[in-house]
Amino acid sequence: MDYQDSQRQKLFSLLGDLPEKTDVVKERKIAEIDKGSYILEVLLLDLNENDPVPAYFARPKEGNVKLPVVLFNHSHGGNYHIGKTELIQSSDYLQKASYAEELTALGYGVLCIDMWGFGERRGKAESELFKEMLWKGQVMWGMMIFDNMRAVDYLTSREDVDSARIATVGMSMGGLMAWWLSALDVRIKVCVDIAGQVDAQTLIEKRGLDHHSFYSYVPSLLKYFQTADIQALIAPRPHLSVVGNDDRLTPFEGLTIIDEALKEKYTQENHPENWQMLRYQCGHIETAAMRSEVCAFLQRKL
Repeated sequence: MDYQDSQRQKLFSLLGDLPEKTDVVKERKIAEIDKGSYILEVLLLDLNENDPVPAYFARPKEGNVKLPVVLFNHSHGGNYHIGKTELIQSSDYLQKASYAEELTALGYGVLCIDMWGFGERRGKAESELFKEMLWKGQVMWGMMIFDNMRAVDYLTSREDVDSARIATVGMSMGGLMAWWLSALDVRIKVCVDIAGQVDAQTLIEKRGLDHHSFYSYVPSLLKYFQTADIQALIAPRPHLSVVGNDDRLTPFEGLTIIDEALKEKYTQENHPENWQMLRYQCGHIETAAMRSEVCAFLQRKL
């Protein structure tokens, strides 16, 4: 086992008690909808030992070849009623064209699941879920990551998906999920995070912890890993991060710490071109320039 694998194993061990992993992710197709420019599959996926997880899979109308695919991670924003719907109808802080429209037009398939407490999985408050899981020895972020790793299992099982060409993209909480998932799962070949870069130590120093909700706090994490240490596990795979210099959720000073650490790591790996942090004079939003860079990066790297 090399150093990166041992670090992945250590990181994974911090995620609490997780469900047993079955060999096959069972799928139930609820509906198939013609959305005009693409086809939307409405699914239930058996990702864990609890209830089936609602999901959307968007695919281009044309083409018989195996699809490169993007696992889209929805954001938080306190919008618990939205969840996976963000894939097909952008939240206010995303560009108007949905990622389902944008990515299928480029020839990608796109999967998005409802994360714990969101969309059709809402009912218990996030704080209630966090506390209940903590009592049971579970970590809410670990349970979310487990579902997304199982979503990758599902993608690799689809006959219309090219398993060698899987990327992940997300905004805010979804961006955090993108780099955590990519660090832990080497099947993710390209990582893109939007407004999701939070250096933990800087957040503490800036008294910014309450700008973020409960979901992502992992017990004992900072005894072993800082933010850049986790993302170093993605190297040398391509990783684009687009951030706002005026985003209070991702403190300015922390962005520099992450960027410098990952520049050094990717240079050591002889692939400096595979790490990019692009910074914009904006807050917690996706700008048109960001969207353009995200799509261009996927087209170059996936």
